[in-house]
Amino acid sequence: MIAGHFGFAAIVKAREPQVPLWALMLATVWLDIVFAPLYVAGIESIEPVPGSHGGYGQGIIHADFTHSLLGAVLLSALFAAVAAMPWGRRCGIVLGAVVFSHWLLDLVVHRADMPILPANLAHLPKLGFGLWQWPAAAIIAELALVVAGALCYWRAARAAVRSAGGSGVLRADVTAALILICGCAILLLDATG
Repeated sequence: MIAGHFGFAAIVKAREPQVPLWALMLATVWLDIVFAPLYVAGIESIEPVPGSHGGYGQGIIHADFTHSLLGAVLLSALFAAVAAMPWGRRCGIVLGAVVFSHWLLDLVVHRADMPILPANLAHLPKLGFGLWQWPAAAIIAELALVVAGALCYWRAARAAVRSAGGSGVLRADVTAALILICGCAILLLDATG
């Protein structure tokens, strides 16, 4: 789920207009951004589900640090603390919550490959509801987040423009359209592997 994360960030932007959209978009994929160098270093990995080619939802993700429950909480708190410095406590809390939303959305789609503790210390059960096992359902859920995000952003942005005197309607429309188009393109690329 990549596009769905961006859709969720757009929904949050509609409710929290003071938080920069780019910061919300960064926050929503922060766990994956931290995952990338760990993946390159061989610390975290992805392997295809046995008998699959490893396409959309067909991977077992060994992100035992970035996508563990405790790791996600710590990365969320760190992001919130850094974001609070320039933008204040409320924006920091919102951005930290958006970082953690990544873990919650992944919990829905991942197979049981998300540990509670980093490196699966104490060998507790791994978590994941496994929506990816039904790709059509996962794609519909992800698309729903993208469409809802674009629509919520568009409504909120147009309302803000109207209350500010009407200047900037085109910008609001274009940004909402870009959220929808880019989200759908990311989903299409992800789903077609």
